[in-house]
Amino acid sequence: MQARETSFDFDDFFRANYPRIARAVARVVGDRDRAEDIAVEAFWKLSREPRAQAENPGGWLYRTAVRLGLNELRHAERRRRYERLAAIVRRVPTPEEHHAAAEECRQVRTVLALLDPRQAEMLLLRSSGLSYAEVGAALELNPASVGTLLSRAQQSFRKEYLKRYGPQAARQ
Repeated sequence: MQARETSFDFDDFFRANYPRIARAVARVVGDRDRAEDIAVEAFWKLSREPRAQAENPGGWLYRTAVRLGLNELRHAERRRRYERLAAIVRRVPTPEEHHAAAEECRQVRTVLALLDPRQAEMLLLRSSGLSYAEVGAALELNPASVGTLLSRAQQSFRKEYLKRYGPQAARQ
């Protein structure tokens, strides 16, 4: 029996998917430049993984990119914690609206970092505009179960958010 040769045009795949991957990662890390670096890293990993190219390159790539983004988020949170302990952080005053928006983003990222990685991935992929079918493909789930799992992930997020920041933060 001969091995089946797959023709995977990486360049075309990159051009077709890079903008979506970079946007999805940017929603995770909140830094467009860093998100582009992470997206390139995810594509590089895909280029080094022939099995992923043959089976489900889109799903594998989304999953890898989101996980790299979550790892970056966790790394940044650890770095901020150590900087606070060392009193290195210097805050620059900003307008109230900008501060409130930045604070809300930070709170959401903190809660995402605390969630089960699978639930965080699901919430991020869905909030990036992916359909249930696309989320299912990216996470290798049955599309029929995505709604239920997404609902559970939202409940976990809501519960953790309220536990950390209280009901007054949820109303703002």
